[in-house]
Amino acid sequence: MILALIILFTLLGSICSVGLAAVMLLFKSKRMASVTGAMIPYAIGTLLGAAFFGMIPHAQRQLSSERVLLVVLSGLVLFFVLEKFALWRHCHEQTCETHTRSGMMILIGDSLHNFVDGVAVAVAFGSSIPMGIATAVAVIAHEVPQEVGDFAILLESGYPKWKALWLNAASSMAAVVGAVVAYLLLPLVQLLVPYLLSVSAASFIYIALADLVPGRRATGGILSLAWELPLIALGVITIRLLHLG
Repeated sequence: MILALIILFTLLGSICSVGLAAVMLLFKSKRMASVTGAMIPYAIGTLLGAAFFGMIPHAQRQLSSERVLLVVLSGLVLFFVLEKFALWRHCHEQTCETHTRSGMMILIGDSLHNFVDGVAVAVAFGSSIPMGIATAVAVIAHEVPQEVGDFAILLESGYPKWKALWLNAASSMAAVVGAVVAYLLLPLVQLLVPYLLSVSAASFIYIALADLVPGRRATGGILSLAWELPLIALGVITIRLLHLG
């Protein structure tokens, strides 16, 4: 039952993200940019909500608060180091200065990130179904604009449309692989679950604050807050309600 839910929700994220990328074949990129751009504030809220209302509190039930916060802090530093090596950084906008022009580097980094997302979903479901669903919602919310942005970069790197779409789909399936591997190993590493939750929380916080917030800060100016803040709040509320369910 749990494994079926894990596969279902990780596949849902892959299908949604690749499906929206496929729509890009039919519509102009500016129109798609406005759609994905509107999703980013909501993704910020869901990621922060999943970290602070789900993963961290659950880890604190098994470890001391000081240890959990130390692992979260260490995770943030780890992801900063990975970013420096261009293994973690990915963009959620179709035009992104931090993207390299190498399509292969994008695919490697994206696959690694998706694999870790899958691990986070599996670990969350292993703790409780509500937290698993909330984590999956947060993953889906930021995966969709990420995959659409990566698809656009692959096109700009010279990949044919259908090949870029196929490669995008293949990299998104790394989430399913990560989820299944984590689920199969959970019985052997139950003592590591609170640590994995803490690291997953760090990854969500890092994505929200290092990837998503800077992009929105440079878009639309202060007037954009009128619609961005409600969407961020909606993302947080969504996760909170899932944890209350």
